[in-house]
Amino acid sequence: MAQVTSNLLLVSLILAAVIVVKAEDPYLYFTWKVTYGTISPLGVPQQAILINNQFPGPNINSTTNNNIVINVFNYLDEPFLLSWNGIQHRKNSWQDGMLGTNCPIPAGTNFTYHFQVKDQIGSYFYFPSTAMHKAAGGFGGLRVNSRLLIPVPFADPEDDFTVLIGDWYTKSHKAIKKQLDSGRSLGKPDGVLINGKSGKGNGKDVPLFTMKPGKTYRYRICNTGLKNSLNFRIQGHQMQLVEMDGSHTVQNKYESLDVHLGQCYSVLVTADRAPKDYYMVASTRFTKYKLSSTGVIRYTNGKGPASPELPEAPIGWAWSLNQFRSFRWNLTASAARPNPQGSYHYGGINITRTIKIVNSVGTSGGKLRYAINGASHVNPTTPLKLAEYFGVGSKFFKYDTILDNPLNIRKNRLNVVPNVIAATFRNFVEIIFENREKSIQSWHLDGYSFFAVAIEPGRWSPLKRKNYNLLDAVSRHGIQVYPNSWAAILLTLDNAGMWNLRSNQWDRYYLGQQLYVSILSPARSLRDEYNIPDYFELCGIVKGLPKPPPYTI
Repeated sequence: MAQVTSNLLLVSLILAAVIVVKAEDPYLYFTWKVTYGTISPLGVPQQAILINNQFPGPNINSTTNNNIVINVFNYLDEPFLLSWNGIQHRKNSWQDGMLGTNCPIPAGTNFTYHFQVKDQIGSYFYFPSTAMHKAAGGFGGLRVNSRLLIPVPFADPEDDFTVLIGDWYTKSHKAIKKQLDSGRSLGKPDGVLINGKSGKGNGKDVPLFTMKPGKTYRYRICNTGLKNSLNFRIQGHQMQLVEMDGSHTVQNKYESLDVHLGQCYSVLVTADRAPKDYYMVASTRFTKYKLSSTGVIRYTNGKGPASPELPEAPIGWAWSLNQFRSFRWNLTASAARPNPQGSYHYGGINITRTIKIVNSVGTSGGKLRYAINGASHVNPTTPLKLAEYFGVGSKFFKYDTILDNPLNIRKNRLNVVPNVIAATFRNFVEIIFENREKSIQSWHLDGYSFFAVAIEPGRWSPLKRKNYNLLDAVSRHGIQVYPNSWAAILLTLDNAGMWNLRSNQWDRYYLGQQLYVSILSPARSLRDEYNIPDYFELCGIVKGLPKPPPYTI
């Protein structure tokens, strides 16, 4: 009898294990209504894009490997798309939400995004990628928490706060779009917002966050703006950096942080000062004009207003460059993260291709345009990914219209075309961003994290590789390039799909400073890329065409 009981117990354990293995990861469901609404963050009533009547939009709180399903209803008067800044969409560029991969959601209809935050942790945000909708809102925080079984390299904080900072314009998004379409530049913003508000700094502001004395809090700070890098600091408090763009970092402490466009930083802040109010400050960097905003943090036992003496931002970009050099990947921290080609040891992988990206500005038809290597991107009526998938890509674009290593970019000689690079699946590549202008630039690559191995003044050459950090550069999805400087990143192209590489300055992005990287799996296998979803919106020339044979295992 004991043997039978033992065998039954063994069978039960095996069945339980099989069920656990086959069980799907948890699902999170959301229904979002995208509408217009009136807000006055800078004291001027203006039309904004709201999600579920919120500005900024709802915060997504997820955990590694969660499946996220978001049914988006577009109640605007024009097509709309959302993109997910920093979410890698493994094998699934169908959910990227960019005009090169998705048909925009027509006015009065809906579309359901379905993606998995596979092997990721960290701080991200979502935003509208169509027209100049980002100038009107429609953005919000997206966090991916570590699973309970995965140790995190710091104690659980008392609470977890999302801080969305960004420059802001009081013009409507339609007026800004019309301004850019007419050939005029975007111009200076009207202010800076923190979580959709601009503090008056007069002691009467409602606190954005509260802290208990002696407790430690996590602040996730993301720059969701259009044009400016911002410096962020908290009056009287140090910030202990623990994560950026989805990677745990060496936990250095900072008085302030330069947060560049599209980037996110997580810091720990301990309420160890005198019990009263304190200001958090976000202010513009690397510009002749100075714009700033404040937000109040209140101690629960606070006994007085914040001091009117605000901490100053640093001056110059050399300080910012040195701060970049202080960032290091935490090599001892456990985390959910892909490891293509053993890329934790990325310094030992041979580079198979170098792609040099040079930003430039010029004109086409007498109107302002921005470009990469002399090519200014324009979106065709059929998204590039759909055209490629249905075998009609040659009707809309040519691969590799730009050179990997442009020797000379002629001023004002721009080629306005759909800009697509064909890249080899699983190649280990080096991308060089060379900024020959006097303003700071910021770049982002969808679908990937990369190793930000160097930023230096001057022009890049192969000899500069001796200065790369080949041990513990932070794996991230965005990088800044200072004036007349260059930056280098390394990555394995293991995520098949069509992915957007873009300037994070949104006027530059809108006027052509972007391209798409096409990475096709030779095997055409589901192991490498998902099939187009059955419910996927089709538009342009492929609408009504029969779908190609599906990929198989």
